[in-house]
Amino acid sequence: MNPAVTEGASVKLNAQLQDGQIYINSKDLIKALGGTGQYDTKTGTFIYTAKDEIPEVVEAVSPSVVGIIGRPDAGAEGGSSDRYNLTHGTGVIIKSNGWIVTNAHVIDGLSNAVVVTSDGKTYKITDSYSDPTSDIALIKINAKSLKPAKLASSSSNMRVGETVIAIGTPVSFSLRNSATVGVVSGLNRGVNASYRLIQSDTAINPGNSGGPLVNLEGEVIGINTMKYAAVGVENTGFSIPAETVHYVINHYFKYGEVKRASLGLTLEESWSAIVGLPTDDPLTVMSVHTNEADKAKIQEGDVLYSIDGVRVTSVVDINELLKKYLPGQKVKLLMQSDGDIVTRYLVLTQGENSVVSVEDEAWDEVEQ
Repeated sequence: MNPAVTEGASVKLNAQLQDGQIYINSKDLIKALGGTGQYDTKTGTFIYTAKDEIPEVVEAVSPSVVGIIGRPDAGAEGGSSDRYNLTHGTGVIIKSNGWIVTNAHVIDGLSNAVVVTSDGKTYKITDSYSDPTSDIALIKINAKSLKPAKLASSSSNMRVGETVIAIGTPVSFSLRNSATVGVVSGLNRGVNASYRLIQSDTAINPGNSGGPLVNLEGEVIGINTMKYAAVGVENTGFSIPAETVHYVINHYFKYGEVKRASLGLTLEESWSAIVGLPTDDPLTVMSVHTNEADKAKIQEGDVLYSIDGVRVTSVVDINELLKKYLPGQKVKLLMQSDGDIVTRYLVLTQGENSVVSVEDEAWDEVEQ
């Protein structure tokens, strides 16, 4: 048997200890991990070349990735457009009977749209639902026996530095199912979005919107949604985590829409929260929009610290927390009103949790 060293993989093999050295069977190693190995008789060393997992992952996931193309309505935003006034994006098959997840900004304002599967077949869209708040949309085509992607139940186990793959339709519709490879650059990013995002340095180009971000297990951990586009800034893309995708999908198939719980308030974040500094600064109520909030005696100028005991410092914090609530449910708010710390009991309504925002033109949806 030959001594061997592996990196980045864990496997249990039979081994022997001889003269202070641990020996394993090279054939067992290759059988367990794949790859190739060769013994060099001149140097007395065994050279092991690890198996490249990326091509297999791309090959496995690509049949679940589709291109979406159509004509933008007058005044519609977004779209990787060409000289024929066509715009396109990407989608991911989630059910074998033709349900596909994509971005809301891919299909909003798109006329005569068609879906092209990885085998080149073309389908008309027969049904659709768009949730602009999360930037997730669902579309339906009349197809059977499609290969659905494996949508991860959660992205919480992802680590910064982990390898990820983006698959999509960049720049031109003729480049469908292009793959780029990178790493997770950051998690739980609360940037220019209603929910937290995954940041990665995979090359995401116009047309990649709605495509999958995939881990090396072949699981879709996110849906690509936007990038930071500015001079001197490269490879700063963002994806909607699997948890938020599940939230929209589950609500749609159960209720026919996203029943998003709202406090019925417009809030202002602290300066520290706006610029991204770690902070426990509360939010300030700028306006009250619902009878339920009036009944809870919430007024302009009040300060919000927590919801059901969970500290919140941004509207993204609120949106993430309220994903587990439905309109009509009651929450306990810890607030400050007229200088006094008070508890308010608020019945949630259906709608948006709005914030006084600071615009940044550098943030673009992927296909713009």
